[in-house]
Amino acid sequence: MPDRNTMIDGCARALGEAKVLVVSTGAGISKESGIPTFRDAPNALWANYDPEQLATETGFRRDPALVWRWYADRRQMISAAKPNAGHTAIADLERLIECVVVITQNIDDLHRKAGSSDLIEVHGNIFRFKCFDNHHPVQSLPRDDDVPPRCHCGSHIRPDVVWFGEMLPEDEIDRAYAALQRCEVVLVVGTSGTVHPAAGFAAVAKDAGARVIEVNPEHTPITGHADFFLQGPAGEVLPQLVRSLRSHRKPGTHS
Repeated sequence: MPDRNTMIDGCARALGEAKVLVVSTGAGISKESGIPTFRDAPNALWANYDPEQLATETGFRRDPALVWRWYADRRQMISAAKPNAGHTAIADLERLIECVVVITQNIDDLHRKAGSSDLIEVHGNIFRFKCFDNHHPVQSLPRDDDVPPRCHCGSHIRPDVVWFGEMLPEDEIDRAYAALQRCEVVLVVGTSGTVHPAAGFAAVAKDAGARVIEVNPEHTPITGHADFFLQGPAGEVLPQLVRSLRSHRKPGTHS
């Protein structure tokens, strides 16, 4: 097996030939910023609740105040998190490759905070809101005593995230597949490879002719189909990859 430096050099050469790169990220990269995965209880307060029941339409109908408080607690925790070196390295790739599209399953806004500009959030964003009944977008939360607050139409307001049993946002999925069909390289970072449809993104790109690079501390179902597997945390591996790509760039190329 080649050592990591040799593997990173090969990945950098593949990226250096690409005009369109898709980066597909999962919970692993945000865990490096101290954000627990969804199944990890944010704190002891919620240890006795099933997160899946707190992230369904049924759960919200049954006890909207409980769900709202759980997400408010999680939102407060996430707002204190900062992008890590992996997020920053992904944003840095925009200065080295003509087109970089980031498709993320994460709802924490850390890619945007790190500077990524073309971002597709397939599971929504915990800092956005919409009304439960009519899906009206909510630009700012009303100042009232209701928990949850209510939309102008009278419906409760909920987080604009995808709950269990809900369809992913069609426009975001369409954008994701369009990018996957035209990229030369897909970089898969910190995903378990078990949550669909994101688990199939790498295969879609590979079927269209792209090369697949996976960065993950552990092997996943994607590993066997990857052209390159860089084992390790994103915050360690991705900055090395960016440095190697910079060293391969010729004068006059995209920067």
